[in-house]
Amino acid sequence: MKLIKTLLAATVLAGALGGAAIAQDKVTIGVSVPAADHGWTGGVNYFAQQTIDRLSKVYPDATFVFASAADAPKQIADIEDMVSTRNIDALVILPGDPDAMTSAIKQVKDAGKFVTVVDRQLSIDGVEDLYVAGDNPGLGTNTANYFKEAMPDGGNIVVLRGLPIPIDQQRVDAFMAGIEGTNIKVLDDEFANWNRDDGFKVMQDFLTRFPDIKGVWAQDDDTAVGAIEAIKQAGREDEMFIVGGAGMQQMIQRVADGDKLMPVDVSYNPAMISTAIELTTAHAVGGVPVSGRYILESTLITQENASEFLDEESPF
Repeated sequence: MKLIKTLLAATVLAGALGGAAIAQDKVTIGVSVPAADHGWTGGVNYFAQQTIDRLSKVYPDATFVFASAADAPKQIADIEDMVSTRNIDALVILPGDPDAMTSAIKQVKDAGKFVTVVDRQLSIDGVEDLYVAGDNPGLGTNTANYFKEAMPDGGNIVVLRGLPIPIDQQRVDAFMAGIEGTNIKVLDDEFANWNRDDGFKVMQDFLTRFPDIKGVWAQDDDTAVGAIEAIKQAGREDEMFIVGGAGMQQMIQRVADGDKLMPVDVSYNPAMISTAIELTTAHAVGGVPVSGRYILESTLITQENASEFLDEESPF
């Protein structure tokens, strides 16, 4: 991931600064993200502000307006202010609730602004100029492949889902397609909202209702933290394994240490916001042509490759 980010930054910077057609006018770029309500969004906030600080030095003609919001109404108000008061030229947005925010984001686009959407797809196709995300179907598929390898004879599993939004459905659809035709049985799935406390509660419910669980797909590492605590409190850590997702450092360390309860993880790096800001800035300042979809690979993190994903500077 570090190499990919470095190469991307070098390519963008070369394209933006290497030609004679560099825009001389000053530009203003809005960046809107959800508040840091769990580890992954905390990482998004950290990498967004880190990237803004770095690019502000590289691009003296670029001004960045950053805002984080605890809910959709606040995020909508933030981007409306960015357009009406700050007159942004481009918007990079990770919508907390994409369904609730699609109309507001479309208004930004209709006002002639370049729009980059990150991670969560809008309810209307084609609103954004650029879409940057992790490989959500790939996350589900890679997880399913591991479950098939770890449970060749099948067995009972439970699934802790995220939020009821499209990327969750993409993950679950790919996972279910991946285990189709096997003897792996999903006893139940419940939304845990990518949240530690909810992960704990949902896992407690599963443990109460199901005496035989061989595997747990938590989908998200914050959820997995809560689920692991519930499993340990029930004294059932020797009965099952758990797979999270996103690549939280403490979870990757568990994998690196050979933790039998957490044998693997699946990457979904919050630093994707950096890619989105870099590409959008290169377009706004230097006229670099960027559009379409930019999907970052989802990778199975095992004890053998975990060291490649450990980063002492990462807050997530």
